[in-house]
Amino acid sequence: MMVYKLIALDVDGTILRSNHRIDKGVKEAIQYVKQKGVYVTLATRRHFTSAKKIAKALKLDSILITHNGAFLANDMDAPWLEKRISPSESAAIIHLLEQTECHVRIKHERFSVANRVRQNQGIIAKMTIGDPLFYPVNFTDELGSHLEESPVSPPQIEVFFSNKKEGDLMKEKLLSRFETIDVNMYEENRMEIVPKGVSKGNALRKLGERLGFSNEEMVAVGDSHADISMIRDAGLGVAMGNAPKSVQAYADWITRSNDMNGVYYVVKEVFRKQLRTQIRTTL
Repeated sequence: MMVYKLIALDVDGTILRSNHRIDKGVKEAIQYVKQKGVYVTLATRRHFTSAKKIAKALKLDSILITHNGAFLANDMDAPWLEKRISPSESAAIIHLLEQTECHVRIKHERFSVANRVRQNQGIIAKMTIGDPLFYPVNFTDELGSHLEESPVSPPQIEVFFSNKKEGDLMKEKLLSRFETIDVNMYEENRMEIVPKGVSKGNALRKLGERLGFSNEEMVAVGDSHADISMIRDAGLGVAMGNAPKSVQAYADWITRSNDMNGVYYVVKEVFRKQLRTQIRTTL
């Protein structure tokens, strides 16, 4: 029987219920698997500050995969791995995005800078999920001008469009002009721009190399298209019951939904027969 040494858990739609709360069963499952010597990490599109807050609630002190794999750290002041979009390219990307109606959020690990959107307040509501009060979010009318005065080198830029067609057209423009970025479309109209080669799967592989684990010794659990790379590459890739069919197609196993204790169920089923293993956790 394969001995799994690491489990990576997505946050939204996986650890968190639909009401954005952590179920008691998730906390129990994480403590259960930690007692077996398994390394537990979070792999999320959220910024580091938000992920660290969730990790603290779960009593995790591990290296976290944040910004969809662009920023890996246990301590924000001492990141283990970071990939960034340069200030000049960030400014050029924003100038191109400002040619269309969209809401842009530049997600640094310490703060966010976003443009004001007057026509669609629903977009702003979606974009603010995962931004606790202690994480500064600065809104400006002219984001491009703001970057000229205060350059930023972010690990991630997130964009919301009013419809999928506009997002797809902008993706083509961005990829044709910038060779150092990857552009992904999620949830119909949400775009993510990250440095080239950044993904949860690549980040998880690099973390495994540091810890001395192979991909086959890892379990990855997620629910969204951003999770496909780690679900596909892990020794055991698990999709949540609430994941789209297109995500579930890459999984080795499908667990229950996030509102039906899916994480608790997969942890108990996969690890209940596994004896405690000794792993190196001092990095």
